[in-house]
Amino acid sequence: MATQVPVKKHAEKPERSLHPASMLGEMERWAEELFPRKWGRPLPVEGEFWRTTAPQIDVVERDSEIEVCATVAGFNKEDLDISVTENTVTLRGSRKSEEKEEKGDYFRREIHAEDFMRTVRLPAPVDDTKAKATIKDGMLKLLLPKQEKTERHSLTIEDA
Repeated sequence: MATQVPVKKHAEKPERSLHPASMLGEMERWAEELFPRKWGRPLPVEGEFWRTTAPQIDVVERDSEIEVCATVAGFNKEDLDISVTENTVTLRGSRKSEEKEEKGDYFRREIHAEDFMRTVRLPAPVDDTKAKATIKDGMLKLLLPKQEKTERHSLTIEDA
């Protein structure tokens, strides 16, 4: 059974991640939009410095809603913060794990913390007051109903 995750509505502009891997990914997306290539990345980016815990995200647009799915394996719903505006979704996660080992005179303790923030632009305006989020088996699923389309209205110019 899926667990409900609270979704916050924010009217302000979402924050942008300043993590080097996030900025590199954003620059690559811009370059790919300008100059599409068929052969993939020119150089692989390797090393711990470039690794990030930011989840992989799928955005699917349907007739009446937008579905956003994100891989958040290892994160509980309490570790996640989701905020939605009319045209963006921001996911934040923070968790801390601690491992202890004591054997004789040997003592080891490792503390590991993971934080991420990821903002994605949505393909259409959504009604952020009706957003729903569930998490199951490490997959976060957001259902965002699209805003009702408004019709264009003509205005008559009145004499002053």
